[in-house]
Amino acid sequence: MPTPKPATDTARPGLVATFLKLWPYLWPSGRPELQRRVYIAFGLLFVAKGVTMVTPFAFKWATDALVAISSGGTIPIGLWGAPILLTVAYGASRALQQLVTQVRDGLFAKVAMHAVRRLAQQTFDHMHALSLRFHLERKTGGLTRVLERGRNGIEELSRLFMLTLVPTIVEFAMVLAILAWEFDLAYSGIVLVMVAAYLAYTYKATEWRIAIRQQMNESDTDANVRAVDSLLNFETVKYFGAERRESDRYDRSMARYEKASTQTYTSLAVLNAGQAVIFSIGMTVIMVMTARDIMAGRASIGSFVLVNSMLVQLAIPLNFMGMLYREIKQALIDIDDMFRIIGKAPEIADAAGALPLVVSDGVLRFENVTFAYTPARPILKGISFEVPAGRTVAIVGPSGAGKSTISRLIFRFYDVTGGAITIDGQDIRAVTQSSLRDAIGMVPQDTVLFNDTVGSNIAYGRHDATSAEVEEAARRARIDEFVRSLPEGYDTPVGERGLKLSGGEKQRVAIARTILKAPPILLLDEATSALDSFTEREIQDALDLVSEGRTTIVIAHRLSTVINADEILVLDSGQIVERGTHDDLLVRGGVYAAMWDRQRKADAARETLRETQIGEAPSLRQTLPGPDETTARALAPA
Repeated sequence: MPTPKPATDTARPGLVATFLKLWPYLWPSGRPELQRRVYIAFGLLFVAKGVTMVTPFAFKWATDALVAISSGGTIPIGLWGAPILLTVAYGASRALQQLVTQVRDGLFAKVAMHAVRRLAQQTFDHMHALSLRFHLERKTGGLTRVLERGRNGIEELSRLFMLTLVPTIVEFAMVLAILAWEFDLAYSGIVLVMVAAYLAYTYKATEWRIAIRQQMNESDTDANVRAVDSLLNFETVKYFGAERRESDRYDRSMARYEKASTQTYTSLAVLNAGQAVIFSIGMTVIMVMTARDIMAGRASIGSFVLVNSMLVQLAIPLNFMGMLYREIKQALIDIDDMFRIIGKAPEIADAAGALPLVVSDGVLRFENVTFAYTPARPILKGISFEVPAGRTVAIVGPSGAGKSTISRLIFRFYDVTGGAITIDGQDIRAVTQSSLRDAIGMVPQDTVLFNDTVGSNIAYGRHDATSAEVEEAARRARIDEFVRSLPEGYDTPVGERGLKLSGGEKQRVAIARTILKAPPILLLDEATSALDSFTEREIQDALDLVSEGRTTIVIAHRLSTVINADEILVLDSGQIVERGTHDDLLVRGGVYAAMWDRQRKADAARETLRETQIGEAPSLRQTLPGPDETTARALAPA
């Protein structure tokens, strides 16, 4: 007996498995009004198909009546009325069929879109619950595309399943039943064989076409990339006289696209031709059987029309089977990608029975903390220190020493490998993550703002803050005057990622946001390292103000920003190699003193170079716009 192959991560669930996952969203518990819509929609589905089946009979009866009149005979009583009335009934049944179908579609739309909303919201929330490691390993654009495609996939699958696939199955079953009842089982058998062959051929041809379509899409993408890349580098192309080269590269991509596109249209023709042949053969056999029954006196002329009308009606949904299969297959892939994200367990989760953090003094302690992103590469090796209530401890050291890792562990983006981090004696792994992060304020090195107004970005620190509180926080962060100088004041948009503001202004917004949050513990992660020395001094003054009376950890690259810290920890290769005040560490003449000396020499060299290039720097500075003035001009309306 062969050994079964293990399931791979690329294995995709089928239609039934995916639909079972979706069913709780399509059948929302606690929403009886939506459940009623599902009942009514299914009811109208059968009504619409029942009317669809009646329509050919009206055509049949009208035809038999007209044949009877044209032959000079009398209209049989069983024909239920005159030909004109039957013709009107035929038209009315067609109109009623469309009306019922549209009402059904409209009723079910709210159910489908509610499922889209619920599942998208759940996925979005789960993405936020996943660990920082997950997000660092994935492209943000890729995640948003999963969310977008998943939403579209749910909408597409529910629409195709409810509005196309199920109605087609119901109609097919009704056609088989009517043919067996009106004629005999041989008719149903022929139609069953014809539809089976039709679907088998459609499946094979569509699979073939999907592969060709993928090649066409890839070649189209490649041609587009070539064109964009070449046009964006227009000047470089001109510098090297490479127009002919670029044209040849683009033409090679378009040649592949031409070939794949031709194959796509050819394969579509093959698909349509094969479907038409199979259906025509099946219809011809049925029509021949009906003609024989008419000639034998077992059926009327109207029966010939009836069979033809029913098969023509069945041909319409059958023609969509290739598209239906392709779209459902793509929807299943997109929805499965979304469900895979939902099924991924967060690396960091609240412990069972976790209680909110209670901050009384705000004492932060690291107790023999070890940590590694991967077991083969330890980052922190037995770190122990304490930040007393209301005091400031600075952590300095070379790049890669583990400084920023400490900030991530405090926020519990990762869990320590060994040891513990406590706040007022409470292990942060034993409290809820939301309460932990509510108690900590962060001013990062790279402040990224939302594409919203200045006021909204400051108010992000506390969503229920009043306008007066937002403005007071801005005043304390020394940005209020600048904001009021902008054309729209606090309603001024900052642009995507805050690109309309300078680095110093973005930092002031981050400080104002943290002031508004008013956390008992403050974390400054290299908050001024990317700023010029003039802006750095202004930002440092604001940071000193916001850290007053708060337990503060300063992670710094520039040592000039931590000289007033109550204690400085020097970190190197994941270990604390020195600790003490600024003066103590300078007297000791160790690692810190060497770093301080190097930075002072580098700063002095930069200052000398600047004065050499600029000349009279003070007088020139008076003629140059400051960073705030430059931004104000950029934000001013044209």
